[in-house]
Amino acid sequence: MKRDDTICLLKECDSGTRMAVDSIDEVLEKIRDSDLKKLLVRSREHHEQLGNEIHSLLLEHHSEEKEPGLMAKSMSWMKTNMKMIMDESDASVADLMTDGCNMGIKSLYKYLNQYPAADSTSKEICRKLIAIEEQFRSELHSYL
Repeated sequence: MKRDDTICLLKECDSGTRMAVDSIDEVLEKIRDSDLKKLLVRSREHHEQLGNEIHSLLLEHHSEEKEPGLMAKSMSWMKTNMKMIMDESDASVADLMTDGCNMGIKSLYKYLNQYPAADSTSKEICRKLIAIEEQFRSELHSYL
């Protein structure tokens, strides 16, 4: 049970880091403000670094990475593109990224509760990802 919960939690965190990177990539070229662009690039790097750490842990557990679900990716892509068609402002990008952070934080807390037997390393990774999302969300506030 502990191993199963550990792998499941790591896979969900892996999926979350990939979703974040994909979402940032989707809007990065549309940003006009250089400081906002730096913020998104920095957040992307944090997600990639943590994703690499998660990948290593999954390999240690003889498990594979988890791609974000097709439905989640599709819904995110549609929301991003519809919103950007209507308003390509930096505030619109900040709004989209804030919504993504909120969804990510909520999901990660759910997974922490759903996989209580996960080992302490995977729980710490999950908490680290939550902290990255909370910090990113907080830094986006001035662009809303």
